[in-house]
Amino acid sequence: MTKKSRRALEKPGPAGFLLVDKPSGWTSHDVVDAARRWLGTRRVGHLGTLDPLATGALPLAIRAATKLVPYMTDNRKSYVGSIELGVETDTLDAEGQVLRRHEGALPEEDAIERALVSFHGEIEQVPPMYSAVKQSGVPLHKLARAGKQVERTPKKVRIDRVELISYRAPIAEVEVDCSPGTYVRTLADDLGRQLGCGAHLQNLRRLRSGPFVIDAAMTPDQLADAAEAGKIEQYLIPAVDALGLEVVQLGPEESRRVKHGCEVGAPARLVAGARVAALEPSGELLAVMEVLPGRRLKPLRVLQSVAPPD
Repeated sequence: MTKKSRRALEKPGPAGFLLVDKPSGWTSHDVVDAARRWLGTRRVGHLGTLDPLATGALPLAIRAATKLVPYMTDNRKSYVGSIELGVETDTLDAEGQVLRRHEGALPEEDAIERALVSFHGEIEQVPPMYSAVKQSGVPLHKLARAGKQVERTPKKVRIDRVELISYRAPIAEVEVDCSPGTYVRTLADDLGRQLGCGAHLQNLRRLRSGPFVIDAAMTPDQLADAAEAGKIEQYLIPAVDALGLEVVQLGPEESRRVKHGCEVGAPARLVAGARVAALEPSGELLAVMEVLPGRRLKPLRVLQSVAPPD
């Protein structure tokens, strides 16, 4: 089937973002596949992988909103998770094989709190072998399942907050605010090594992904029911709301020029270098634009129809 014929089979509908409460045992791609069925479109992408073990906020970009992901201003992540001290696993979480068990006493609560302080700010993490990171084009998890261990390049991530919220040995429950790309599994493993007892991540729930918070998420069962009733599109979050950019209303002639990739004048209130969400006269999101010196707006990404749901 050609790209043109696939597009012809697409069910028309509005674009936006759908926030799913991912269940444990589902991969992020499982959720994407389900959303394609619910909405009748292939144009679905997720905004940051969750491990199968993890649950929580998994935002999906729907239809033309997939083009807007690079322009979103808020990419913070927040999690709550349980770390089991005294046991190390090969996957760094509860799904893995146990490698070592600590025979001595487990640390006290104050020792855990002191250790967590050292993870604040910008740190380096080595990606786990059981991850989607690629080495010479091959995902690390495929190498790991083949029994191979390879050197991985540490990467910088940022931990804005990591707080111990309860401790009943051997389980330490923590809350984490961090940059995208942070592995909480690795944080748990590193914490165990620093404490000298080993540890792994027992469970994890994402509470926030950028502007999307778990309280607004729907379960797959709820969304499947909504799709069956023909009401799923009412749960789409308008793209302009998710972008977090200042909004500029265009007139008819400005809108026509932007559709052709042309610059238009910028309101005096805007600062050079800023990005804005430009709306058509109808209120539909038309483009993401950049403010140039000389009070001009340059199109960065032009969309024909990224409309809020009715």
